[in-house]
Amino acid sequence: MRFIIIKLFTFVMLIGATTMYASAGADAASGASTHKEETYQTQSFGEMVGGFVNSTGIKAFVSPNPDELSSHGEKMSDFHKSWGRIIMILIAFVLFYLAIAKGFEPLLLLPIGFGGLLANIPVAGIAGPDGFLGIMYEMGLANQFFPILIFMGVGAMTDFGPLLSNPKTALLGGAAQFGIFGTLVGAVALAQYTPIFDFTLQQASAISIIGGADGPTSIFIASKLAPELLGAIAVASYSYMAMVPIIQPPIMKALTNDAERRIKMSTLRHVSRLEKLVFPIMVLVLAILVLPDATPLIGAFMFGNFLKESGVVDRLSDTMQNALINIVTIFLGLAVGSKLAADQFLVADTLAILALGVVAFSAGTAAGVIMAKIMNLFPGNKVNPLIGSAGVSAVPMAARVSNKVGMEYDRSNMLLMHAMGPNVAGVIGSAVAAGILISLFS
Repeated sequence: MRFIIIKLFTFVMLIGATTMYASAGADAASGASTHKEETYQTQSFGEMVGGFVNSTGIKAFVSPNPDELSSHGEKMSDFHKSWGRIIMILIAFVLFYLAIAKGFEPLLLLPIGFGGLLANIPVAGIAGPDGFLGIMYEMGLANQFFPILIFMGVGAMTDFGPLLSNPKTALLGGAAQFGIFGTLVGAVALAQYTPIFDFTLQQASAISIIGGADGPTSIFIASKLAPELLGAIAVASYSYMAMVPIIQPPIMKALTNDAERRIKMSTLRHVSRLEKLVFPIMVLVLAILVLPDATPLIGAFMFGNFLKESGVVDRLSDTMQNALINIVTIFLGLAVGSKLAADQFLVADTLAILALGVVAFSAGTAAGVIMAKIMNLFPGNKVNPLIGSAGVSAVPMAARVSNKVGMEYDRSNMLLMHAMGPNVAGVIGSAVAAGILISLFS
């Protein structure tokens, strides 16, 4: 009997507890429903429309948020938030025009231009630390990863045959590096004698490497010596790489006469497979012994080339030449374009870097042409001075420009393979110059 009474009491208690819980839940649901009704009732349709309008890009352009911060967490000026963004969006469309209508290196200009367009969209914060462009920048440019992958792919696409068949063209690639060291002096002088700019030796070194027209190398040295200028230097270097067909021809024509432009160079000798296998290893060993600071770039470059010339890993070589370098080019172009945001581009330091960069690139082009003219003063086979401009390391753009200008004066004068000699030497030369600057000023 006692057992039955206890069981009955427990059953009653369970029913009571369940009823109380259900009642409490119903009350809570009723309260939440009442609260929602009150919330919806207090927000009118006009207020919802007003909230939507305030979140649009039109509102952000016309009446910018006074508390808006840049991707660096600093307060932006009203100019950068309105007209500055509009100017940069127009610049992005100019890049589209040059890439599509003029054919100026669309592989570079289209991703960079589109990255710049996205970076100047208000409210979305695409180029900020949490935006996908900001994440690309941090994962590949800020840590030097993308430049090394690019060098690996370029190495796999490079043929050292023209350089090995005519070694003296390496002098043209070396002469073109004059633009780097000449601009270093100019940047230091600009900082010393003008009150506007205050570049340190490290910053001046990072800016001067733009003269080599080598985007990966510019990013590599900037991340080492002047990370605060990395965005501006990356934009300048890749912009001038794409502008090779515009900048170089007037300089080449101004420094040569008609007879020099028509010089036909002798046929290149055949280079054996053994020579092509030994050369990348030899260059890497010399870099390790003399200039270890340059070995990340040179090592990646020679690794890609060695796999190509080995002839036994075609799948790996093909991947580096195509899939790898294409994927990295997309990411790198968008990451570089993220620094075309108005608050980062339309500032005095960035504009000064662009000005110094074009001076450096022009000086490098001129130095290569002049070196070829000097070489022609000595006995031996003549060198067409037009291939001297290919000493800058914009591979193979600069070589194609040399060939194009030469064919304007003689349709049968094919200079492309001859120009590849100084062009490849320029890639190695710019990496060596970067190593020298890092070892001196880091």
